[in-house]
Amino acid sequence: MDRRKFIELSSWASTSVWAPHFIKALGVPVSSSRSGSNLIIIQLSGGNDGLNTVIPYSNDLYYEARPTLAIDKNLVLKLNDYQGLNPALKGMKSIFDQGQLCLINSVGYPNPDRSHFRSMDIWHTGSGSEQTWQSGWIGRYLDSRCDGCDKPHYVLEIGEDLNLAMKGNTRKGFIISNAATLEKTTRSRLIRRLSEEVAPSTHELTNYLYKTMVETVSSVGYLVEKSNAYKSPISYPNTKFGRDLKQVAQLITTDSDTKIYYVSLSGFDTHARQQGTQTRLLTQYDEAVRAFVDDLKHHHLFDDSLIMTFSEFGRRVKENGSRGTDHGAANNVSLISGKLNKPGIYNPPADLDNLDNGDLKYSVDFRSIYAELLNNWLGVDAQKILKTSYESLGIL
Repeated sequence: MDRRKFIELSSWASTSVWAPHFIKALGVPVSSSRSGSNLIIIQLSGGNDGLNTVIPYSNDLYYEARPTLAIDKNLVLKLNDYQGLNPALKGMKSIFDQGQLCLINSVGYPNPDRSHFRSMDIWHTGSGSEQTWQSGWIGRYLDSRCDGCDKPHYVLEIGEDLNLAMKGNTRKGFIISNAATLEKTTRSRLIRRLSEEVAPSTHELTNYLYKTMVETVSSVGYLVEKSNAYKSPISYPNTKFGRDLKQVAQLITTDSDTKIYYVSLSGFDTHARQQGTQTRLLTQYDEAVRAFVDDLKHHHLFDDSLIMTFSEFGRRVKENGSRGTDHGAANNVSLISGKLNKPGIYNPPADLDNLDNGDLKYSVDFRSIYAELLNNWLGVDAQKILKTSYESLGIL
């Protein structure tokens, strides 16, 4: 290979450097029947304000702390006598009323960190705040040689950069922003010609780049084939998040080898003028998730699917001087599925009488939720992956 071709190949492969090493080169088999449980993880990046998402409308302290940001009691979508949903979450209210949504209050970890990057690292790895781990909890699940992990595309992130949660010590998830767009790239004459010229080389990096290229061409072709087989009458909102969830639905309903999906919705860092921004983002989230759930139900796959939504931290209880909220600590997490042992509101509302320097205190460790997913949904030993035993929540 001459220097010019090597540089072009290096540049192209850098966009696909996290292609899983266990994908077989070219000719991935297509499954013929649906099997297994699907896990869909939704990350609300930036620190969504949980108090204005699941609202303690019966607590006067909430309204005292937020004279301009608090949601009017008459607008709250009431779930019980104490809490209700943001009025932008009408779809979630419908799912809750059908017994298919579990809301977990006050989720966090000891000694919380208010940095976006550090707190997200903690959530992605499952470490303690005093620890720094280099592998993610989903990546370590892949490392565990779980049943099916040897299949191509078992873990897939829809996005631009593979996050730490997806990176194990020996295996990694696959990332793609748009299968059809990437397929056009793989169809270029240079890529196709080079993929047919794979030959042993004395240069280790050259061999690695060839291997990455062949694996990625194969993976993209497989994902596009699956996506093109998708048929559904459900209309999704024309937003990036809506299109991302539609792409996940395409792969689930055509029984791809992928069983874990990771999707993000960003923009929740609402230090100023929060109400309009959060309303817009929660509306995007609600409309897309409602369409996604309807799609899964239409294809009789809702009972086989579990959707978890989280954010790296909540916001401060008191609003700031810019009609926003600053970085906080504990937050709520939601689980959506047709098979929940404990739907509804899992635990009491956040205690506004007992704060930690103005922040909500956690009562549920987020790793207990991971343990619940690993033990009772994915069917593996959570302790081996999380490195510590966490109590069962009994939700699944």
